[in-house]
Amino acid sequence: MLHRRTLIAGAVATLAMPALAQQPWPQRSVRLILPDTPGSGNDTTARLFSPLLEAALGQPFVVDNRGGAGGRIGVEAAFRSPPDGYSFLLGNAGSNGINGAIYRDLPYDLTTAFDPVSLLVVGPNALIINPRVLAVADVAALIALLRSRPGAFNYASAGVGSSAHMNMELFKNQAALDIVHVPYRGSPALVQAVIAGEAPLAFGNLVNVMPQVRSGEVKLLAVTSMTRLPDLPDTPTIHESGLPGFETVAWNGLLAPKGTPAPIREKLLAELVRLRGNEMLRDRIRLLGGELVVSTPEVFQQRIEHDVAQWKRLATAANITAQ
Repeated sequence: MLHRRTLIAGAVATLAMPALAQQPWPQRSVRLILPDTPGSGNDTTARLFSPLLEAALGQPFVVDNRGGAGGRIGVEAAFRSPPDGYSFLLGNAGSNGINGAIYRDLPYDLTTAFDPVSLLVVGPNALIINPRVLAVADVAALIALLRSRPGAFNYASAGVGSSAHMNMELFKNQAALDIVHVPYRGSPALVQAVIAGEAPLAFGNLVNVMPQVRSGEVKLLAVTSMTRLPDLPDTPTIHESGLPGFETVAWNGLLAPKGTPAPIREKLLAELVRLRGNEMLRDRIRLLGGELVVSTPEVFQQRIEHDVAQWKRLATAANITAQ
């Protein structure tokens, strides 16, 4: 026969379990895993959002940079994190789109490995040059110069399979160019390579390169959207500059490890929706060349699937793989 004290203790424990299960999230700090180096556009985005989410939800949102391998290192760290609401991935078009096209040994399928929460920022990519090395006025003149000297010029990327790499390969493919790929470790190093003239042209997320464009260290030749940006009305698109149909989209967004409870994801999304009305946040992102766009998980999922399919076509055509 059970002792009365044992029965009471069991009853108390049973009553306590639902209370523990229903504790409001978050109860401790939340980790934002970034598949990028410090100083990248994705890092800038994270450091804009993290203090606002901390203020809204009452716990620190800690940025954890895991750069390298074109974003694969950070994505795999997030993929292996427990789905408990205390680790999220701030992915981007490279880490969660392109990688699905160029890596043949990923231990996951990027279209199904995570639960999308929301897109955060979208914007075009930018074609930048060092004007002291490449003294051209527009995209047509750049293409003519590069064609006249096949193999003579390097271009910089943020690593094999990065957005910068694949954007330039798409440009090379459509413009029939012979230029040499020089991968660097991350977007800040890419920009410095262009400034130094080591690799005098590159594609970068507009968010990553706008400070150097404004300072005059690099020249912004064109953007990859189909239409010109309202804040950069004098900057043409590549689409209108001799390569019709050329379009790529830079983005980042929050994803949760598969199986993260829906109420947690929904609560986080609700706070992001509130931030959409934050004028200071919206203006800071706009000045960097991006647009604040909080989306539904379904819209984000469609973006990922579209990008993986787009880059698979290019990777097949250009025989691009990463190991």
